Amino acid sequence: GGMSSGITENTKAVFLESAYFDPVSIRKTAKRHGLNTDASFRFERGIDPNLTDLALKRLVLLIQEIAGGEVSSELNDIYPKKIEDFEVFLRFEKLDKLVGQKFDQAKLKSILSSLGIRVKNITESGLGLTIPPFRADVNREVDVIEEVLRIYGYNNVETNEKLNATIVQNNKYGDHNIQKVVANQLMGQGFYEIMSNSLTDENHLRLQQDKGTTNVYLLNPLSKDLEVMRQSLLSGGLQSMAFNINRKNKNLRFFEFGKSYHKKEGTYSEQKHLALFVTGDQQEEGWNSHQKASDFFYLKGILNALFKRLGLVQTFSACKKDLFSDGLQVLIGSQPVGCFGALKTSVAKTYDIDQQQVLYADLDWDKILAILSEQPSLKVHSIPKFPQIRRDFALLLDQDVRFSAIEALAFKTESVILRKVHLFDVYQGDNLPKGKKSYAVSFTFLDERKTLTDKKVDKIMAKLRKRFAEDLGAELR
Repeated sequence: GGMSSGITENTKAVFLESAYFDPVSIRKTAKRHGLNTDASFRFERGIDPNLTDLALKRLVLLIQEIAGGEVSSELNDIYPKKIEDFEVFLRFEKLDKLVGQKFDQAKLKSILSSLGIRVKNITESGLGLTIPPFRADVNREVDVIEEVLRIYGYNNVETNEKLNATIVQNNKYGDHNIQKVVANQLMGQGFYEIMSNSLTDENHLRLQQDKGTTNVYLLNPLSKDLEVMRQSLLSGGLQSMAFNINRKNKNLRFFEFGKSYHKKEGTYSEQKHLALFVTGDQQEEGWNSHQKASDFFYLKGILNALFKRLGLVQTFSACKKDLFSDGLQVLIGSQPVGCFGALKTSVAKTYDIDQQQVLYADLDWDKILAILSEQPSLKVHSIPKFPQIRRDFALLLDQDVRFSAIEALAFKTESVILRKVHLFDVYQGDNLPKGKKSYAVSFTFLDERKTLTDKKVDKIMAKLRKRFAEDLGAELR
């Protein structure tokens, strides 16, 4: 009790109360005040109201045995609205229909007796049952059948020799089929699939809230930490990462398919996403390998392989989301389908993640599915009969020149036999002029009709060198 009503060493008289509380009232009050106690946990699920007398008498006995107390009054029972036993009629026909076989009546009576359910009367069609109040979860006919089957054993129910099945038309661009393809691709690259809660804390939601949208709140949240529907998959993924890192699992690669929930101008909407989370080293440490940390370009390579597997051609542009310290937006054609990059340190630390770099990709899965359904059928090309030729340039460029500009200019200059432009080395050091960097770029040529000659390739390389010098200010090293 409190300061004035609590028991102390000087207490001489104690008033004992044993009570049963209405489950609905307790549940609503605990929910409204956000106060969940051991007592509320028990009473809101329903207990046996007939235990109050027994519990009180047992307490009196314990006090007498341990403290030498003396009973000073008779038991006073105030029970204005007595809770009666439940009356349920169990039909044999209904039992046999739900079980799927003829149920032995002697076995049925034995199981009911073991459950404390009394058979009040028996008719040709069924049994009249009396269920004690402590079985608050058994007050319907189907509840009784479920209890009977639980004791009888679902494995003992015989199965039909005849099975019926329906053939469903399978769409190869259906959500489930494409998800399976992507999941297999990512698992082959060392990713693990996670499933996080759609509910989150309002404080976490501030990091991921879209402009112009408001939170979607639950009317009856289980707790303060689970009161808002998520607006992205970021929170759940970072919580999973923090959980693993705290248990010394630091090299992590996760992916998740899930929905986000939004409210804008009074209208509710759902969006499906594919999220990727990466941190730590690219591979486990070993005596014959060097450790290499997962970085921005590692995640970019994962996405490139993923879109290639789906038969989509993607491009990149600057991402304007505040989450990333270094990020890009992914476009398929002219449609943006998501962003990826390295999260800001402040975002990771919000979830107590102290890893050097945390990489995150958020893709709009609904848009990707829509684009896939509109894609033309894949075309198959035969393997080239003629060999490829590769040539390299070491280009001295200004710091602000990107590789994408070199690639685009190369294909613009030679679009017939140029097959691939690849950046295989970048150097920035003291030996270069101020404000300059060096790119080592390879060019792969292939003519599917004949064998290429050095003379022709040399002529194209000279043309490329001239265009790079004129348009990009590049010099050969």
